[in-house]
Amino acid sequence: MGEKTTDDRPGLLLTGATGFLGGELLARLLERGERPIYALVRAADDDEARRRLDRVVESLLGPGERRSNRVIAIAADVASPGLGLDLSGREWLAERIDRVIHCAASVSFTLGLEESRAINVEGTRHMLELAELSASRGDFGCFTHVSTAYVAGDHGGEFAEDELEVGQQFRNAYERSKFEAERVVRGRGASLPVQVLRPSIVVGDSRTGWTPAFNVLYTPLRAFSRGSYPALPARRKSPVDVVPVDYVADAVLGLAGQPGTTYHLTAGERASSVGELIDMASAYLERRPPPVMPPAFYRRAIHPLLVRRGGPKRQRALRRSEAFFPYFSMRVRYDDTLARSALRKQRIEMPPLASYFDRLMDFALTADWGRSPLPRHEVVPVRRLRPRTQRRRGASREHSRPALHSLARGG
Repeated sequence: MGEKTTDDRPGLLLTGATGFLGGELLARLLERGERPIYALVRAADDDEARRRLDRVVESLLGPGERRSNRVIAIAADVASPGLGLDLSGREWLAERIDRVIHCAASVSFTLGLEESRAINVEGTRHMLELAELSASRGDFGCFTHVSTAYVAGDHGGEFAEDELEVGQQFRNAYERSKFEAERVVRGRGASLPVQVLRPSIVVGDSRTGWTPAFNVLYTPLRAFSRGSYPALPARRKSPVDVVPVDYVADAVLGLAGQPGTTYHLTAGERASSVGELIDMASAYLERRPPPVMPPAFYRRAIHPLLVRRGGPKRQRALRRSEAFFPYFSMRVRYDDTLARSALRKQRIEMPPLASYFDRLMDFALTADWGRSPLPRHEVVPVRRLRPRTQRRRGASREHSRPALHSLARGG
């Protein structure tokens, strides 16, 4: 079961290490600490899990990175009863950990409810069962569950960090299943030390723009960059709560291990608005902002017409965007007072979207929205963006890609 290790110190169990946020957490754990890290990896066996994890660590930190020896890869499936491990395997693992950071989840807005529940709800339940097994064998510090601010669903107004059930409805199976998972976690709070962390929309690194995951906010941005939105169903004043992955990863590690707490890892009072996002994207792409229409009218009269009369590319873009349109007219704000206060003591601060939006777009174009991925370790921080006024007027973004590509690789 797992890999042999001579380190007798209790370790930290991380799920989702091969994903976006989980990978950022793994990189920081390797860079900052010395304790063993146990990573659950979906694979046929431990050898395959080790190979998968080695590739992730190499992409994150560079080839020949020996710190990966501190990570013990374990082939498992959070959606399977017992994590797909036999009893001896679960006991072996339970005896070696004293903390869990549970990041593994489906973040798809289009997956069906049962499929979402299998990963997000039952997967969380299976992880809690392992944590309880570990706690029964000795000191257990904390089960940190990475949830989402979108458990607030369609709630209007302020949503506080200590709130969960406020009579909200949900836009999709992702929101509902994460809400149900958090309810399961809270239900174990009397017998197990648990905490909940709720990020909002997680985008690329604020210093480099790097991301391997071009979903959620990137889907409508990509469609807009290609001229697929003659109009948008939105409210310009609706908040858009976006947080960069470097802030979220730093915040998770800064706050993890505090049983009984719930923190919003959100933009909070620094959140942008739909109007600001449209204006930033329009300025970056040097085009006019599309008109904004009342969502109900757009869905009833405009969207069907655009889909029907658009070419194949526009039709595909509009259909892919349908799952995200409800987020253009939200009325909820995520209060992050407790998180902001706790993180201020550690000098961890959430940067406003306007301060790094161009980096996100630069990287998205460099990576061709994920078609030409770049390893994280090759992307260098950009301290100062070139002012738009210095760009050659009318220059195509396509033409600027080679220079951006060279910059991203440190050339």
